[in-house]
Amino acid sequence: MSSSSLYSHIWSIVQQIPVGNVASYGQIARLAGLPRQARLVGYALHHLPPDSDVPWFRVLNAQGKISFPLDSDLYLWQKQLLEAEGVIFWQGKVDLQQFGWQVTTLAINPFEA
Repeated sequence: MSSSSLYSHIWSIVQQIPVGNVASYGQIARLAGLPRQARLVGYALHHLPPDSDVPWFRVLNAQGKISFPLDSDLYLWQKQLLEAEGVIFWQGKVDLQQFGWQVTTLAINPFEA
């Protein structure tokens, strides 16, 4: 599978994260059928087209933290987008038990990509 089709596959899964929920890079990788490929998810999100409507900002690291450098413009933007959806930060982290995406079904089969 080419990197562009892998990226499209990852984007289609991120697109399904509901408003007010977050997922970790590792969770997205597992749902994409790519266990232990969390960095690939990061690369895919980094390569989103500028006009994309994929909610990249709903993806956090495994500790529930934003991965951009603290107080960078991208960090502040991601935090603002999440807070606008009702996601609460406490000591720089999101409670993944409360706001984590509890996947019941996916709209796509990870093995069809």
